[in-house]
Amino acid sequence: MNATATEQLPVVVIGAGPAGLAAAAHLADRGLEALVLEAGAQAGAAVREWSHVRLFSTWGELTDPAAEKLLAPTGWVKPEAGTYPTGGDWAEQYLQPLADVLGDKVRVGTQVTGVSRAGRDRIVDSDREAQPFTVHVAYADGREERIPARAVIDASGTWAIPSPAGSDGLPALGERSAADRISYRVPDLKHPTTRARYAGKRTAVIGSGASAFTALASLADLAKAEDGTGTHATWILRRGISGSTFGGGSADQLPARGALGLAAKAAVDENHAEAVTGFRTQAIERAGEQLVLVAEDGHRLDPVDEVIVLTGFRPDLSFLDELRLGLDERLQAPVELAPLIDPNQHSCGTVYPHGFKELSHPEEGLYLVGMKSYGRAPTFLALTGYEQVRSVVAAIAGDRESAERVELVLPETGVCGGAGLFDQPQTDEAADGGGCCAPSRALIQLGTTTPAPSCGS
Repeated sequence: MNATATEQLPVVVIGAGPAGLAAAAHLADRGLEALVLEAGAQAGAAVREWSHVRLFSTWGELTDPAAEKLLAPTGWVKPEAGTYPTGGDWAEQYLQPLADVLGDKVRVGTQVTGVSRAGRDRIVDSDREAQPFTVHVAYADGREERIPARAVIDASGTWAIPSPAGSDGLPALGERSAADRISYRVPDLKHPTTRARYAGKRTAVIGSGASAFTALASLADLAKAEDGTGTHATWILRRGISGSTFGGGSADQLPARGALGLAAKAAVDENHAEAVTGFRTQAIERAGEQLVLVAEDGHRLDPVDEVIVLTGFRPDLSFLDELRLGLDERLQAPVELAPLIDPNQHSCGTVYPHGFKELSHPEEGLYLVGMKSYGRAPTFLALTGYEQVRSVVAAIAGDRESAERVELVLPETGVCGGAGLFDQPQTDEAADGGGCCAPSRALIQLGTTTPAPSCGS
């Protein structure tokens, strides 16, 4: 296929989440054909799975300018900028309307099973870059199809692959066989079935980020509501507790996140949860109807009824196996991006903004964007994702000047998304504090802020 014919093909976007739909909006704005492939039954399928959780970011930081432009003629009204939506609000009030405007450019129930170059596996060099991509998909009804594409933007996120309980990055011994008593998501304790699962039970929570804080706070609320039933949490941390364990508290530049850390601390202080530090999980054993966690050093905890594993997420790279990726060996993020987001080196305010250059791979025309671009880095910023796709789409369109110009505008305190309290009250203080951890530049040509590990879910 010649270059002109290839340019007539659609840009395939994998994932109809915030970054994927924003990419489609930017493609539409430039008159480029887009095709968004979503494995779930609805746009924002992953976001809907944590619909009960409130974000730390306000509405003013969760919508993309190109998407707003596309929505405007429909009469869509942007929610009040200073308020904090839940995941369900984000999906219903923004992602679904955007998908509806895009219409048949969005296909749901469409699982991408592989991506390659037409007639070329990853080994073949000859005439490789002249070939279009071929995207293999499987539909919910069992049909399969190969879709040719001029470029591929993978915005499929990391939600589908939660990290396991094992301290070595692999499932703990017995973890798979105990799957009926293990959850990898923040539970919705307002749902009657879920509430019954944890009420009156002893639950181990493994993890040290905001999702773990949310689980601890909600289990503590359940314990108070079900007083005397024995509802209790055991909080498992690989490291010890320090002054920064619970975040910034009342001094946190993001009030909603600070309140969450304080709620988790209160859960421990009020004996609704006990913290077990320096515990590196090696095995999960059955003990009748309960589970026993065993550490690498042989230390065994008292039996629990349920385990909630909140140790992060990782990208699914399996369907990209026939493409040539340039990924950092530790974070599984693009090589040029990884040093900018390394949680061992960076916190909020020290990560530089990035676009198509940092997101490029040896396979020209392929981009990983959104949460997936961060690999195993534990947090992500919605506004960063929107800037990523703006730059990437400009590069695909051949507008090099725009692609190289970073246009990210952030509040003075920065902003981060993540799991907040279920019913975080909206206050004037919270509305003014849409930030994350440290001041950012208002308009930066070289970089942006991204949350530190404690900022996200």
